[in-house]
Amino acid sequence: MAGHSKWANIQHRKGRQDEKRGKIWTRVIREIMVAARQGGGDLSANPRLRLAVDKAKAANMPADTIKRNIDKATGNLEGVHYEEIRYEGYGIGGVAIMVDTMTDNRVRTVAEVRFAFSKYGGNMGTEGSVAFQFRHVGQMIFAPGTPEDKLMDAALEAGADDVLTDDDGAIEVLTSPGQFEAVKNALEAAGFKPEVAEVTMRADNTIELSADESARMQKLLDVLEDMDDTQNVFHNAALSEASE
Repeated sequence: MAGHSKWANIQHRKGRQDEKRGKIWTRVIREIMVAARQGGGDLSANPRLRLAVDKAKAANMPADTIKRNIDKATGNLEGVHYEEIRYEGYGIGGVAIMVDTMTDNRVRTVAEVRFAFSKYGGNMGTEGSVAFQFRHVGQMIFAPGTPEDKLMDAALEAGADDVLTDDDGAIEVLTSPGQFEAVKNALEAAGFKPEVAEVTMRADNTIELSADESARMQKLLDVLEDMDDTQNVFHNAALSEASE
């Protein structure tokens, strides 16, 4: 990770997400509906739904909106049925990209994803072409200045798989997806509040990009993230701060 600041990239990503907050409700509602349809509407028995509801509350979504969409997904109300589709490809400099979508029209979605890749310097790949470069993990990232030894002790005691410290002082706690909630709750109870906490696809290795490459890559990412059907975009680029 030398040569770039993970923390700067995280802050940059959060800033971009704040700019797009109008779309967050749409994405969270889709996640709630898919999670509820697959695992039922009982929060205590459906970890994926609990995480989706947490995201909804963090985005200040009203409780009745949350409940109405759970009811839609579980058949208590008529609703649209979404399917999850993952697209894979390559961006600038051979960067690996995965685009997770939820859609009610896969023909429309694949056309939009393919167009974005081709127009902005990427190449759409086949299923499995880049997924092997990512791991499905629970990830919490703590700000530089967090007491490293105390956090590490608390994280490992809570069942975390690994604790990593970046060059700029940010600390990353990794868990299995199934242990994410328990570790997060234990760390927050111990006084450690993460800046980022999510179950995500984490790249095993990153690709360093120049300032020019980073700017082009950011454009491709922005277009992919702005698509209506996009839920998440994962990549293994180490973007230069100049692109921000």
